[in-house]
Amino acid sequence: MDLRSLPAVHRLADGLALPRGLAVTVARAAVDQARAVIESGGEADAASIAADAATRLRRSRPTAVVNATGVLLHTNLGRAPLHPEAAQAMRDAAASYGNVELDLTTGERGGRGAWVRRLLLDLTGAEDALVVNNNAGALLLVLLSMAGGGTVPVSRGELIEIGGSYRLPELMAASGATLVEVGTTNKTRASDYAAAIDDSTRMLLKVHPSNYRVEGFHDEATLDGLKPLADAASLPLVFDIGSGLLDATTPWLGMPPPPFLADEPAVRQSLASADLVLFSGDKLLGGPQAGIVVGSADLVGRIRRHPAARALRVGGPILAAVGATLELYADDRAAEIPFWSMATADPETLAERAGAIAEACGGTVEEGAGSVGGGSVPGSRLSGPVVVLDHADRHWQRLLDGEPPIVARREAGRLLVDPRTFPADLDDVVGHRLAG
Repeated sequence: MDLRSLPAVHRLADGLALPRGLAVTVARAAVDQARAVIESGGEADAASIAADAATRLRRSRPTAVVNATGVLLHTNLGRAPLHPEAAQAMRDAAASYGNVELDLTTGERGGRGAWVRRLLLDLTGAEDALVVNNNAGALLLVLLSMAGGGTVPVSRGELIEIGGSYRLPELMAASGATLVEVGTTNKTRASDYAAAIDDSTRMLLKVHPSNYRVEGFHDEATLDGLKPLADAASLPLVFDIGSGLLDATTPWLGMPPPPFLADEPAVRQSLASADLVLFSGDKLLGGPQAGIVVGSADLVGRIRRHPAARALRVGGPILAAVGATLELYADDRAAEIPFWSMATADPETLAERAGAIAEACGGTVEEGAGSVGGGSVPGSRLSGPVVVLDHADRHWQRLLDGEPPIVARREAGRLLVDPRTFPADLDDVVGHRLAG
């Protein structure tokens, strides 16, 4: 091949469906790559190289996908989808000016998130509340404002690591607090915490291991067991529950709590013993990613005044979405939140949907098991029908390459499609795509 056959960068960029700056960068890299191959005696097509690179790049652009995995809070797919009212509130706040820090009654500067704070107080019974960027940020802020330079006892069975390589010991070290490990992996008692308390202790921390469970011969120090210790030593008792179940009685469902919630701690009940409770705005709450701190007015006020609070705060669109989600709870409409509607979906309806999809694509229907996912309710099983097709690899990439991309589950060489995690109005789309 002749180097003179290489296209001009600007002409090559014209044919790439990318923003102009990215198109030029991709085109230049493709020409350079092709030139190197040609100079070494090989053959290369710069246009094909650029087109392939552009396709890969475009597919990294955020886009909606169909979750057919049966995992309700799929971390790789963004966890909890928002209720339409929360999504609209978020859009409205992003597309216009808003009263983020303006008191519309007085016309003066107001407190950020006042509406969300009031909803949280009403729903949890807390004295005060604060919303930050995520639950890890909430814990970091608590440690920075309350434990920097001091020690914090934590059970060895609660030294969690969650997705993205977040590790509690490393977060604690970053805050300037010193971790004191107490108990053992499978057994920790309140007496282990008591033995660790000294003049350097700044708080007692209990962490709910929301993405794993210790079973068999085990024991843990409960909030009720730790509260007398904390009170006697005048120490704050902080409980990081992570996944964000608002109330153990799930009054918004109009029925007893689902069995998968049996061991899941809840915010309202935990505040009976803990001075502060930390939880996520997404996951079991069903809103956008956020971290929420509720509890004692004195302690939350102290946290709010810390300089890092400004660095970890959320913007207007997130506050709007959190507020709209909490309004659904306050209006007894939380069962409409996508997470809860999927988790409590009618088995007969799911069976009918699975049957129709299977008929459209030539698959079969079997009893399967989805899960909550997203670092919440480990070991959860949500029984329900799944559509099964053999030769998973034959279908897998084709489903991903289509519009919209469909993400299913592969098990033992078979493709499993769970209708629980996508809306019924997409059944025809999924059935058609599976049929090829």
